[in-house]
Amino acid sequence: MTRKLRFGIIGTGRISDWVLKGAVLDPRFEAAAVCSRDAERGSAFASKHGIPKVYTDVSAMAADPGIDAIYIGTPNHTHHDLSILCLSHGKHVLCEKPLASNLREASEMALAARKNGVVLMEAMISTLSPNFLNVQRKVRELGAPRHYAGFFCQYSSKYDSLKRIIAGEEDTPVPSSFNPECSGGALMDIGIYPIYPMVVLFGKPKGVKASLTTCKVPAAGTWKDIDLQGSVLFDYDGMTATAVYSKTADSRLRTEISCDGGILSLDQIHITRQVELVRRGAPTSGRVSGPRAVDITVPCDPDEYLCEFREFIDVIDSGRTESRNNSLSNSLAVASVMDEIRRQGGIVFPSD
Repeated sequence: MTRKLRFGIIGTGRISDWVLKGAVLDPRFEAAAVCSRDAERGSAFASKHGIPKVYTDVSAMAADPGIDAIYIGTPNHTHHDLSILCLSHGKHVLCEKPLASNLREASEMALAARKNGVVLMEAMISTLSPNFLNVQRKVRELGAPRHYAGFFCQYSSKYDSLKRIIAGEEDTPVPSSFNPECSGGALMDIGIYPIYPMVVLFGKPKGVKASLTTCKVPAAGTWKDIDLQGSVLFDYDGMTATAVYSKTADSRLRTEISCDGGILSLDQIHITRQVELVRRGAPTSGRVSGPRAVDITVPCDPDEYLCEFREFIDVIDSGRTESRNNSLSNSLAVASVMDEIRRQGGIVFPSD
């Protein structure tokens, strides 16, 4: 009989709803409890997903001996405190990306996981999907990497509301994804998607040069800067890298990895579903066509969020302390890079 890992879910928002649809596809997953500050909302979420227990206090859920692990799907600025609370109760933690608001917080979370002998993993699907793992293997076969170009631009459903709030036409709180008080912004929300895979594939860059588009939003009784989009250049030995991301514009640009032996082209970096390989051939001019692209796509999971729960449970079942791709060292490197991008763009969070 398959041993079940009993999960508590913190947060009843859209992301928790999404991930559960993938999590339940792993036969080792069991949703044992949900925690929401709003009892009615928690009960509605529990009813929808067949979850037997509802908590309104995280401490009580973290102390429940009937729970083995906790998924945290709350706004960015809450990840640090919630994770450390759960880790201190001996619970494994799968925390939604970004792992924390900054490197300091992420480092404290990693220390708490190691101190309590439990697994902490960032819920980053980009680096765990079957087609990314396929790309990772191919990169090793294609010789020295020369350039990485990662793109994720997606017009936010909250941006129109944000513009009305800034103009004084709408009297509602700034959405958390654009709120510096919640450690929001384009970098934290979607810029991490092209950056994390870059670090997994090539390590932490030696240098960072960022160009951000920012605006001021009402926050904590004043106006504070938040980033809307960014373009970042990264420096590596023997190669360069670029990440472009936006919450105010759409793009269909593919992510590309150029190596001595050829080019890998990914349809999208946040969840890769299709991959092409063009092997290096003889130099061509406008009169001669180059090598043809070959589709090397592997079958996708039935749900894009299955991969992160499968990896997390695999780590625990195997007795390992960390994921290989979504390791704490990779998460800390990414947090450090994003701190530097924000520093160059003048984006400051309360936890900084």
